Amino acid sequence: MREFSSPSPVGLDPRANIPGLLAQRLARDPDGVLIERSTGLGGTWAPVTVTAFAAEVRAVAKGLVARGLEPGDRVALMSRTRYEWTLLDFAIWAAGGVGVPVYETSSPEQVRWIAADTGARIALVETAAHASVVAQVRDDLPGLAHVLVIDEGAVDGLVAEGATVPDAEIERRSALAGADDLATVIYTSGTTGRPKGVELTHGNFVFHTLNGVDGLGEVCAQPHSRTLLFMPLAHVFARYIEVLCIPSGAVLGHTPDTRNLLPDLAAFQPTFVLAVPRVFEKVYNSAEQKAGGGTKLRLFRWAAKVAIAFSRAHDTPAGPSAALKAQHRLAGALVHTKLRAALGGRAEWAISGGAPLGERLGHFYRGIGVRVLEGYGLTETTAPTTVNRPGLTKVGSVGPAFPGTSVRVDDDGGIWISGPHVFRGYRHNTEATAEALVDGWFRTGDLGTLDDDGYLRITGRTKEIIVTAGGKNVAPAVLEDRLRGHPIVSQVVVVGDQRPFIGALVTLDAEMLPGWLSNHGMPPMDVVTAGSDPRVLEALDRAVDRANEAVSRAESIRKIRVLPTDLTEANGYLTPSLKVKRALVLKDFAADIDALYVDTREHHG
Repeated sequence: MREFSSPSPVGLDPRANIPGLLAQRLARDPDGVLIERSTGLGGTWAPVTVTAFAAEVRAVAKGLVARGLEPGDRVALMSRTRYEWTLLDFAIWAAGGVGVPVYETSSPEQVRWIAADTGARIALVETAAHASVVAQVRDDLPGLAHVLVIDEGAVDGLVAEGATVPDAEIERRSALAGADDLATVIYTSGTTGRPKGVELTHGNFVFHTLNGVDGLGEVCAQPHSRTLLFMPLAHVFARYIEVLCIPSGAVLGHTPDTRNLLPDLAAFQPTFVLAVPRVFEKVYNSAEQKAGGGTKLRLFRWAAKVAIAFSRAHDTPAGPSAALKAQHRLAGALVHTKLRAALGGRAEWAISGGAPLGERLGHFYRGIGVRVLEGYGLTETTAPTTVNRPGLTKVGSVGPAFPGTSVRVDDDGGIWISGPHVFRGYRHNTEATAEALVDGWFRTGDLGTLDDDGYLRITGRTKEIIVTAGGKNVAPAVLEDRLRGHPIVSQVVVVGDQRPFIGALVTLDAEMLPGWLSNHGMPPMDVVTAGSDPRVLEALDRAVDRANEAVSRAESIRKIRVLPTDLTEANGYLTPSLKVKRALVLKDFAADIDALYVDTREHHG
């Protein structure tokens, strides 16, 4: 067993709560800009000062009080990532309430379960369509008193209704919660079974964000720091950053539509970007596609290789050679500046979480001048629990323990976490809580290794380990991540439990396919046709060979099968945080998996 701890520079006041963070920021920096709101007019953003935001939070909180919200009552919040999400979140806390995020893509059954399990009194939803989802299950929710629609003036309505509530009542309620009191219940999207409600306290957020400001101050607490949130605020990662920006002083922006992401990044110009690896893959792949063919494509690929080599050289004692430095300067002038411009032009840092990024992309981004800090965390740990540091980044690792955190890897490779950011339990589920929390440690269910510097590497999930017929234990994540790096690959599910060898189900990316086909001199074709085209299959086989370089022969993918349909959130095969529901895929595509093993001649030797 190995264990590492990072000391906490922050002492936790038992009376600390999230409204207190905003009050301290207001006292310290009343005229500073807290948020910039998109005006919707040609990429312009309007500043919202700390004073203006705090006043709006108080006015909306008064409206919630007027609607009958009592301290401790739960409020469901179902919306895309937008300014009103953050405003309502802080207003719920100011009124003494507990916010319960609901993914805006949730089904009526999921909404019913979350609202019933938390006993939500009020639901704040973004659109009429969301309201109709709630309406389908409202008869099963006798405690739900109000459903208010943001797009139909819910915020202005609350402000008007709360006009007669005294400010002193909000001050009183804002001070009620202590560090041990419930701040939110976030339902894990769960790749299996019914979502579990993770209970996070005010202390979890306050302690963890103050430690974040201290440990990552170079990233998030500089006078020019700013970030654009586009991940769902129903996810713990974005929610943590929303709260972190209060004590750190960073300017926060929101954009709900990732289809408009590149223009929004160009207009907002964040200095640090938070995303899941899929976003970083997309930026790289679309840049490669934009290069087209011929000389331009060769130039792009050369510049990408130089970036990766330059970054890797920084991890050697000698560092980059004079020749490599010269190549890097030339690649920077010709290509890298354009790539940085795709992230807004001012991005110095990228924080990646949610899934492994892969060393190739980590080195690529660092090589073009955007330092990727890969981290690891769970809903149960209020987001980050390990993260690479600006002072020492090990590409391919998820970094050392976050300040105030202890990380332990047991003799079976299981990862355990301890610290004041660890959740207090699963709502109404003592059995699952007892299984997860043991003697002050949280059993993550993930597998990893710790190096001599305390840097963690994730090797897989306990539940996802594949055991082949030959008894070989295979963690699918490393193969899946590498193969997903190919421009036309959307999703990969590695299979082979109790089978003679490892295979993989692959889906194609409909967005990237047309450009890739034309760059390779192939006629246009749809995803289904492409999935059986010999030239496409040959390209995928080459990608499989590259992915296999990371593992032993016994663990390597020998055959793939291209599915005719992608795995998406819309068709139920991805969770809202874009993780594959492996058990469902294995069940629904059992015939495709069997087909991999009918003719057992292997494609890969």
